[in-house]
Amino acid sequence: MIEIDGLTKRYGDKTAVDRLSFVVEPGVVTGFLGPNGAGKSTTMRVIAGLDRPTSGTVRVNGKHYPEAAAPMSELGILLDARSVHPGLSARNNLLALARTAGIGRRRVDEVIELAGLGEVAGARAGSFSLGMGQRLGGGRGAAGPAADRGAGRAS
Repeated sequence: MIEIDGLTKRYGDKTAVDRLSFVVEPGVVTGFLGPNGAGKSTTMRVIAGLDRPTSGTVRVNGKHYPEAAAPMSELGILLDARSVHPGLSARNNLLALARTAGIGRRRVDEVIELAGLGEVAGARAGSFSLGMGQRLGGGRGAAGPAADRGAGRAS
């Protein structure tokens, strides 16, 4: 579960997020829509612990996300759909992520099929169209081992 309560983030005199509150129940895939500068990426960065909130609280499954022993088992997060290694295949991009997070090869194969990457799994990610790159990015967000269990995963 993702719980945001009164989140405010300022950069100097610029308010990027102003008193945002919401809850995302476990197992729900959630995206942010809005114009440039609306605070979408800033909110995601605060949830992931990459930025500190100016005020308010952010909890993932009851705790601060970066404090989790195995963060990828708590939350699948995608900050930039094109943040993949362009010289690696789709499969090898996912395998590299899997190795760092203790995720098995079988889960990588499942994610490749889930994301619709089966036919291009061996192709270099740098050759992908925007849409195919976004599929690979989505696969990276869905790869965590908690997705196997189907419960307790905030997405």
